[in-house]
Parts: sequence; C-alpha cells; structure tokens
Amino acid sequence: MKLFADLQIHSRFSRATSNALTLPNIEKWARIKGLNLLGTGDFTHPKWLAELKEYLAEDGSGILTSKTGFKFVLQGEISNIYTQDGKGRRIHTLLLAKDFDTVRQINEKLLKKGRLDYDGRPIFGFTCIELVEMMRDISDDIEITPAHCWTPWYGIFGSMSGFDSVEECFKDQAKHIYSIETGLSSDPAMNWRLSKLDRYTLLSSSDAHSFWPWRLGRECNVFDIDLTYDNLIKAIRTKKGFTETVEVDPNYGKYHYDGHRNCNVSMSPEESKKHNGICPKCRQPMTIGVLNRVEQLADRPEGFVPKDAVPFKSLIPLSELIAALNGNSVSSQKTMKEFYNIINQFGNEFNILISANESELKKYADEKIADAIMKNREGKIRIIPGYDGVYGVPVIDGMQNKKNLMQQETPETKQQKGLHEFL
Repeated sequence: MKLFADLQIHSRFSRATSNALTLPNIEKWARIKGLNLLGTGDFTHPKWLAELKEYLAEDGSGILTSKTGFKFVLQGEISNIYTQDGKGRRIHTLLLAKDFDTVRQINEKLLKKGRLDYDGRPIFGFTCIELVEMMRDISDDIEITPAHCWTPWYGIFGSMSGFDSVEECFKDQAKHIYSIETGLSSDPAMNWRLSKLDRYTLLSSSDAHSFWPWRLGRECNVFDIDLTYDNLIKAIRTKKGFTETVEVDPNYGKYHYDGHRNCNVSMSPEESKKHNGICPKCRQPMTIGVLNRVEQLADRPEGFVPKDAVPFKSLIPLSELIAALNGNSVSSQKTMKEFYNIINQFGNEFNILISANESELKKYADEKIADAIMKNREGKIRIIPGYDGVYGVPVIDGMQNKKNLMQQETPETKQQKGLHEFL
C-alpha cells in the first residue's frame, strides 16, 4: 500500500496555531492534499487527547481510524530547554506511539516533570538523554525523532542552541535514535553531505500549524507497506518500505539563508562570512541559517549521494504557484478559486503536482498554471531564499505574491472566509 504520510502536525492547543484545527478539518484537507496517513499532533494535551479518543478508533494494528476511514498515528512533540556541556539547549523532539495506553504512560511520566495542559507542545527542563531513557522505560516501540533538526532555535543541529552531532546531544542514548526530521530549510541532499548522518532515516513532515493546503503535507513521507504501526516503525528504522520523501525547495524554508528580519537583511553563507555574521544595518548578530550550518558541519561535497539514500521530490505547494502567477496571496479568493477548480478535476493536490500529464493539465487549468506545474515538477521554479523566520517566495515569469502571507503561522479570519466560499 502506497502511503503519503505527514507525521508531524499540531492541534489548536499548541501556540501560534489556527483555532479551526479540528479533526474533521484536518482530515478533510488531508484528503484534498492527497495524504492518507497523518500524525495526530499533540497527544500530550489532555483536551486534544480527549478529542482523539472520541473521534478515532483503535483496531489493534497501532493505527487509528476515523469514522470516515481516514488513518492516523498517535504523535506528539516535546520541547526540552536545558543546559548541557556548558551551553543552553532548546531541542524539539517528535514522538510516535502505538496506542492510547502507551500515550497514557507517556503522559503520566511527563506529568511528574511538569504541566501538560498549557500547550500542545509542552516545555520541560530535563535533557534529551533523560527523555529517551523515560520513553525506553515505557516501550521500545516509541519512536523518538529530533524534529526540524536544522532550525536555528529549536533544532538538534541549530546554530543558536544545538549540537554538532546526534551523539553529542543524546550521549549513550544515541543508539536508540533511528531517524531525524530534516525540516523545511534543508532537503536530503544537504543532509547527505554529512557522513555521520548516513545511519539515520531522513524524515520530512510539515509541522503544520493549520490545515490549509500550503501548510498540511507540504513535506511528507512515502511508504510502500501494509499499514500497521509495527510496519511503519520498521520502515522508519530500516528504510525498507520507505520509498521517498516529498520536500519543498529548501530555499522556501524560513531559515535557509542567514539574515536579520527586522532589518530586511538576507545573506548567503559566503556574504554572511564577509560580515562576520553581523547585520550591516543594526550591527547586531544575524540568525545563522541552515545552509550556513550545513556548510560548517559537512565533510562531503555537494552532489554526494550515499549508497542507500532514499530519493526525494521537491515540490512547491500548488497554492503558491497560483499565487505567484496572479500576484495575490495564497489565501485570496482568486487564488483559491483557481486552486479548487483544478482539484475538482484531479481529486487531490499530489495527483496534480506529481502525476497529471501536461496535456490533461492544460485541459482544465490556465496554460500558465499548467506550465508552472510542469516547471515545479522539474525543479525549475526560482525561490527567493527564506531567512530569520521569513518564508522563501516563489517567482514565476517575474511574478510573485504581492503580500507573502506565508510569514504568519496562524491564518486570519478573513483568509478562512475567503477559502470557505469555494468549498
């Protein structure tokens, strides 16, 4: 069974998320995107967990099923903020669990360390080493993955508070880490430049804070397995049955380049080096981005491909392509009317971005949009690189969004109204 799986999302109980993040909305838009397996997000939060138990049913396979047949896997995220080796660390970690009983045990352990009810991604002051020890005491089946591993502020390799290796972070517990999540600002090819990452499976997920199609599934994992929790974890840990990932161009991520958002300053690593990482406008340190950080740690040249590398596709969301062409935002009525017209013909966004042939696209879509979809598939869309929390912007035939609303994690009410008119 071919699965498009987004294994990291959030609920409305996490900070900076849409209030409209309900399970029916998430499921509905997952289908529109072309996903068929989702992480539940935020299983540590008591109110969200209660909704999960009401909405989803267990069948003994470790995979949960909604009342309309959509598949979910129990997933949460932990934020550990602590001091290790004389430096402050801020690390986000993704957890996958097999059943509600395992989640109960996880939450009971975490409640001994702090509160769970104030945020869907709770913060704790203990180390990642202790986190692994705690999870392993509960079950070997809990999957523990460093999330968005290159993000400057909260990634395991982040420039501001991270480590130089998995082993440095997890010490003797590193042997229980099988995967890392690459995040929007890096792709597998960038990670292949570090030989010490060869043993880890490179996962890609959206970390979505809303259900909109330019968020949910913007990155995902493709598996060819009979869907059970055990088979999913085996594929993650061994790469067998893990066929590819769907990525965005890393320039699209909001921490790809170095920069200083307040001063509208963005620089490549080469340019940043000339300024010693200091913003030329305000003379304050810039946020060092993912590309620079990869260059610091890489021991291989660009273009190196490990022998067991899992392939990937780079695709910009369809909404972004349409918005760039019409010069409006991704959430404008004009953009979403065109988006939904095409979806109605092809069923879901992945069918359009990955499978539909050019002649069929031109039957049902404006020729410029069809051409952009083909260029997207071929990796020919130019992206103005993201930096310091600012998303990258696609540019097609000289056009781009008049206002890049990708800067905000939470959609505004008017964005939601504009989209719902076409549902």
